[in-house]
Amino acid sequence: MFREEHCGILIAGAGPAGIAAACAAAESAPSVAVLDDNIAPGGQIWRAKENRWTAQLRRARVRVFSGTQAVASPGPNTILAEQNGEPLIFHFEKLILATGARELYLPFPGWTLAGVTGAGGLQALAQSGLPVEGKRVVIAGSGPLLLAVAAHLRARGAIVDAIAEQAPRERLLRFAAELWRTPAKIAQAAGLQWALRGVPRFTDAWPIAANGDRRVTSVTLHTPKGTRRFNCDYLACGFGLVANVELPALLGCELRAGLVAVDAWQRTSAGNIFCAGEPTGIGGVDRSLVEGRIAGYAAAGRHRHAQRLFAARRRLHAFSSALERAFALRDELRTLAGAHTIVCRCEDVTLEKAAAQAGPRAARLHARCGMGACQGRICGPALEFVLGRAGASGHARPPVFPVAMATLAACREEETNA
Repeated sequence: MFREEHCGILIAGAGPAGIAAACAAAESAPSVAVLDDNIAPGGQIWRAKENRWTAQLRRARVRVFSGTQAVASPGPNTILAEQNGEPLIFHFEKLILATGARELYLPFPGWTLAGVTGAGGLQALAQSGLPVEGKRVVIAGSGPLLLAVAAHLRARGAIVDAIAEQAPRERLLRFAAELWRTPAKIAQAAGLQWALRGVPRFTDAWPIAANGDRRVTSVTLHTPKGTRRFNCDYLACGFGLVANVELPALLGCELRAGLVAVDAWQRTSAGNIFCAGEPTGIGGVDRSLVEGRIAGYAAAGRHRHAQRLFAARRRLHAFSSALERAFALRDELRTLAGAHTIVCRCEDVTLEKAAAQAGPRAARLHARCGMGACQGRICGPALEFVLGRAGASGHARPPVFPVAMATLAACREEETNA
């Protein structure tokens, strides 16, 4: 047996896009529900912290199912989720997907050592109580997230010894020159510059190797002036974001270049399914909030309200395009991993073994690459970039996440009854 919930509009994900969608839909729709795998709304960006959006969600007529993970679609207009190890079936009329994104990790020698984390991952650990005061940290990769993470860790007492940005200095200067169109972004950038005063920062720089026995003790960086070695307790690396499109793909939503294709109303090719935020394009909190509101209004049939936000969305899409151009990953990063560098951490698959296969499916079948607990979420996008072959990410085979046997049984039962 399993619980069942019925709602007019179901929203998968309670980050900025999902919260904005829920608040907009709840203004007129009588039955709105949100499911999210975190302990409280806010997503990775707000981490359950109270702000005006989470407060608005709390006041809205919305049922929130926290600690709940969407894993399959056993029938039309149906989502199978798991909550605290128990199956939960949602029946909906409209669905809004706000599944967010995850960090892109690129393999290099030593990246599997303890103390080497994602950039956002280390920030999340610090927010959850990991003591970083007095710890030496090097942050490397690409994108504005590096500066935000560095400022956050420094405010918590960490010693940030270096920030290495792989993008060329010329590209970053052009990007900075375009910020005049978004005054709020200029203010944010100025705040980060002040918070990070005195911290060594490098452009055209990236990690060559993390050094240590079982735990990282130093990192070797490529810089325009040659290699430099920094002692560190933590190396936080993030090379951008990868959209979480597994659930949209499972539901039959069209993907283009690894992103969910949507129309002006944020509607996908699946008809009664909408999508907002990072799965439609990496663009930050502001874009996610606007797209979420458009999707929420459109799903509730309030198209005039949605249309009023189109101009703001156009401006934010232009900013997203500038962001993508500025922080595009350079070709040199494709050669960081050597033949014996592990690329699939779950199954200890080396680059040599993965590259020897004809494609992602063969790598799964013959080398077990992507067959571990993360189901290819880490190695898939990394190998797409390193090997230049598409199709390793966005895998759409149910269940989307590992689940208990009871949940698999509920999925089978619901499929039989559908």
